[in-house]
Amino acid sequence: MIALALACLAPAVPAHAAQTVNLILNWTPAADHSPFYYARAQGWYEQAGIDLAIEVGKGSGVSSLKVGSGGAPFGIADLATMLVARGKGADTVALMSIYANTGQTFYWLKSSGINGPKDFAGRKIGNPPGDASRVMWPAFARAAGVAPEAVTFVNVGPTAKTAALKSHAVDIVSDFYNSHDVKLKEFGSDLGSLNWKDIGLNAYGNALIVNGAFLEKNQKLAGDFVNITQKAYAACVADFEPCLKALLDQVTGLDRQEQEQQWGRIKYLMADEFTTTKALGWIDAGRMQQDYELVQSYLGMEKPFAVESAFSTRLLDPSIRMDASKVPAPQH
Repeated sequence: MIALALACLAPAVPAHAAQTVNLILNWTPAADHSPFYYARAQGWYEQAGIDLAIEVGKGSGVSSLKVGSGGAPFGIADLATMLVARGKGADTVALMSIYANTGQTFYWLKSSGINGPKDFAGRKIGNPPGDASRVMWPAFARAAGVAPEAVTFVNVGPTAKTAALKSHAVDIVSDFYNSHDVKLKEFGSDLGSLNWKDIGLNAYGNALIVNGAFLEKNQKLAGDFVNITQKAYAACVADFEPCLKALLDQVTGLDRQEQEQQWGRIKYLMADEFTTTKALGWIDAGRMQQDYELVQSYLGMEKPFAVESAFSTRLLDPSIRMDASKVPAPQH
């Protein structure tokens, strides 16, 4: 009886140790990644047998290739950039959209004489080599009526873009719309900007992607990962404070106010007619076809493929939807 009583008091031991699962981000951690840190802090991944390891990224091009080669099972990448990588043979599948609207934005100083894309010719654009906007630059250039070869790209790290613009080391930088407030604070009325959506290029932005072979072998784990991630994003939309705390507790060097401002704009990027009615993270087949055609038309597809093979919505939980009442109107 004593032995039985002691056995009952002993802590439960999981039948199987949690499986270490790597997620490579598109860039350095920020507000848009906070749901992953929040869910990890809450133990949600661990409860599903997932020991989540988060790796800092170096651009969507890099994360797409690493996931596509099997170097990491999951990643965050700009969807158009992922399509480019898949056209080169990367084994990648998108499981959930994070940015239903493109976050791609160019920034410049009006005092430099730039008023829009027509003034980009002969200028220097600062961004990292793996930046999605550099990969997709030919599409933007042709849509804006600029010769693709008319600009010079300068390697600038993701955290050095504002400083590079301020010092005039470059004339233009690319960045996500969610960092808009940081630049407004720095440059005020001298700031010029253009979101790619404003010239008709509204390709899907960041998405959760998975290695195709890993997905085939780990259906349940992938399903759990997607549903937990949906749940986390929904929780952060409902109340960002706990998510912000989790992010700041696990990532150093971030400014609280900047991350709060970013999240307000991220909620706008997350919402469209599908994420608010079908499921948070929904990827629409029609829009994916348009994105594929965009990549094919402007960049060419080295190895053409059926676009439906590049994404799946079957793991999404339709009961988890983007709360439209929490979406702020875009501000400039």
